[in-house]
Order: sequence, then structure tokens, then C-alpha cells
Amino acid sequence: MDLLAQPAADTVHDKIKRLLCGGTPRMLDLFSGCGGLTTGFTRAGFTSVGGVEFDAHAAASYARNFHSGDKESHYGQARDIRELDLEELLGTPKSRIGTAVDVVIGGPPCPSFTRVGRAKLREVMDHPEAFKLDARTTLFLDAMRVIEQTKPIAVMLENVPDVLNQGGRSVGDEMAEYLSGIGYQVSYTLLNAANYGVPQTRDRFFLMAFAAELGARPVFPEPTHWLEIPKGYKSSRDVALRLLGDLSSHPFYRPPSEATPDLTPAVTAQQALGDLPRLVERLSRGARRFDTPLPTPAPKQMGAFASTVRTWSGFENTGSVSDHVTRTLSERDLRLFAAMKPGDQYPEAHALATSFWEKAGGDPARLREFVPPYDPSKFPNKWRKMEPDAPARTLMAHLGKDTYSHIHYDSSQARTITVREAARLQSFPDGFQFCGTMNPAFRQIGNAVPPLLAYQLGKAMRSGIASAMSLDVEATAS
Repeated sequence: MDLLAQPAADTVHDKIKRLLCGGTPRMLDLFSGCGGLTTGFTRAGFTSVGGVEFDAHAAASYARNFHSGDKESHYGQARDIRELDLEELLGTPKSRIGTAVDVVIGGPPCPSFTRVGRAKLREVMDHPEAFKLDARTTLFLDAMRVIEQTKPIAVMLENVPDVLNQGGRSVGDEMAEYLSGIGYQVSYTLLNAANYGVPQTRDRFFLMAFAAELGARPVFPEPTHWLEIPKGYKSSRDVALRLLGDLSSHPFYRPPSEATPDLTPAVTAQQALGDLPRLVERLSRGARRFDTPLPTPAPKQMGAFASTVRTWSGFENTGSVSDHVTRTLSERDLRLFAAMKPGDQYPEAHALATSFWEKAGGDPARLREFVPPYDPSKFPNKWRKMEPDAPARTLMAHLGKDTYSHIHYDSSQARTITVREAARLQSFPDGFQFCGTMNPAFRQIGNAVPPLLAYQLGKAMRSGIASAMSLDVEATAS
């Protein structure tokens, strides 16, 4: 791959000409997952020409939501970007690949970029710097190859903040430098989803690039909501930015616009989930089915967030949801969830459990009936009961194995969140369908870019393209 090769000017100019004539930007989503980015970008006026996703359940969800019909099986195939056949995916001869895609978006897998991921890799691979050996660390190079082949006029890439400080290496800067070297104007920043209407504090890296022919530098969206970001997120951001040096003179980093208290307050967990049916029935053990509709009548008074996810064009709530299901819980955990206070984490839960055990007689033989087996000093964040009047904390991909990080704030329900509630906290519209069983659905949601944030990013990208082409696209973005 020649990273110094410039985008073919004629190809880029042809795409600009097509958009000037009223064409819709055609986007290709790399590492698409189930389609969080695509959900927001389609609302902002883009059209999907396909997604590239290795996970079979996520690929099926992507196709179900964006390419249902005769070609759903084609678009729903799991594909490895390292062996990607663009001609086969796009149904386009090799000579025409450069004309088939206007925008490339995506988020390379991030486990080896995160501190949690690094620890897991070291454990599995028994190497002190195993994260540097993980093949997923270099998948962004395959994204660069696809960008060179498709020659988009704009690019949007997402990742965890630690992509800027991966063991003393800034992969974010490497991506920016590569794109700059092949003819793009590049900017990146860190944005928190809670500042854009998502009921979740979630910090992520976003890179936006425009083909030099546009003559414009990317600009990121202004915050729409106010939240005093918790200290832990601020310190993690500081660690991620440490390698960049003087931020005021960095060639690619753009500090995000500050949210101010005069903005709409951040969407809370209760505003996100309060209109969904209460679940108090304790289900028997076994697989949870997604195909049983549960009525979701609209409340007399409905907040802006609930209204948005219920009425999202193309993904409307038609009166029910079929994935409002959760895990089977033990009596021990039901007892604890009911007694925990909002904001309580595992150490508080463990102390409560110990007190219940002592009140029951303190019989060592019955200890595990009351007390979970995890050391509270080693697993302080393993459990957390959400606060009704604040956004949820970050949803992780391991929701597929452990939802105790998001215990419902309502003590009378005494449970972890459902698949649909996780989707709500990630701002997926109610009509979005997840393929697979419960664990794969949770994983898809935890891995996704929040669609509402993606929508704001998509609008900012379209606005930047339109400004550069003197084309008003506001009427086409719903």
C-alpha cells in the first residue's frame, strides 16, 4: 500500500459534482458492528452501501436494519476486512470501486487500545507488552487500504481515548498522519456522549477527514446538553492526551467545545427508561426470546429523549418491543439489588450482603447464600446501581457476560437492565432490531457508537461538505 499516493482528483471531483447535483452521500461502514454509526448517519441524510463486520450476529443485525429484503443475506455476511473483496461487497467492477463510495466511517476494534484490554491480553498471551502483538492493533491499516481504494471525500473514525496513548504510541496520530499523507485534511477530538443527548457518560475519540479538494478543515458538532463530567472520566482523558504535548499547537487535535450550564441538562437514566414497562416477574432459568412483543403504550407526558427514540424515522416504535428481557437472578442478588442505594457499587453491596448473612445467624455453611464471592477491594466497579437523576455510566461490550455494572435504579424491580434498556441508554431507536440471543445483543449494544451522537457527527460532516460546495443540505437531514 503506497501511503503517499494522493486521491485521484478526477474521482473526488466526480463525487463532488454528483453531490452538487443533489445526490445523497453514499457511505461504507468499516467494523460496522450492528450499525450505531450508520443509524445516526442515515438520519443525517447519508445512504448505506454496506458494512464490513467480522462478528456474525452484528453483521446480521446491520443487514436486517439497513438492507432488509432480497439482498439481506448478502449484506449480512460476516466479513474479515483483512480479506475484504470490495467488488463482491459493493457489486461493482474493480475499475468502478473508486466511484461507488463517497464517505467511509467506522471504528477499528479497540480491546488492545484500552487499559482493561491490555491487562487481559497480557494474561492470555503471558507477555508484558502483549497488547503490541495483538493483530487488532493494526486493523486500522486495513481501513487505510480501503480508504485508498474507495477514495471517499470524507472519513469518520471512532475509537476509545486510549488510542492516543497505547503504551507510549499514539495510534490516533498515526491514522491522522496516514490520511494527511494521502491527501486529506484531518482533525480529531474527544467527545462525551452525554453532551449530545445520550443518557450515558461515554468518552470516545473521533477523527474526521475531508479530501483536500474540498478545501475545508473538519469541524466537530457543538454540545447540545450540559453535564459535569465525573472526575474519573476527566482523569482518563488526561492520561490519553498526555503524549500529545502542547495541545494548542498540535497539527490534528482539536479541543471539543465546552458544554455550559445554560444548555439542556443531560438526559438521565429515568428519562431514558421510565416509559418502558416495569418488569417485576422473576423468570425461570433458560434462554430469553426476543420474539414475544411487550406492549409499550406511550405515556401521557413523554420527554424529548423518549419521543426521539420512539419516533425515529425508519425505526419507529409501533406499540411494542420484543427485546425487553433480562437475566435470571439469584435470590441473593435480588435481595441486594432491592437494598442498594442509587450510586452504590460492589463494596457497598458486599457490606450489605455481609450484614444480611450476620442477621440470618452467620452460619459459615450459608455464607454463599448471602455474600457474593468477589473481593470488594479488587472489584470495586463490578456492580453499580444506576442513579435515576443522572446519565448511566459507560456501557461496555462485556455487558454480554455481566450486566451487574448497570443495575436498575428502581428498587421495586430489583434487577439488571434489559436488552432494550441497554439499547435506550446507548440511544438506539425502539424499532432497531438485534439479531442473535441475549448475550450477543448486549455485546452489540456495548460495542456501538451511540446513534444520537453519530447523528450529530453526521450533521456536522454534511454541513462541512455542503459549506465547501456551497450546497445547503439542511432540508435533507431530518
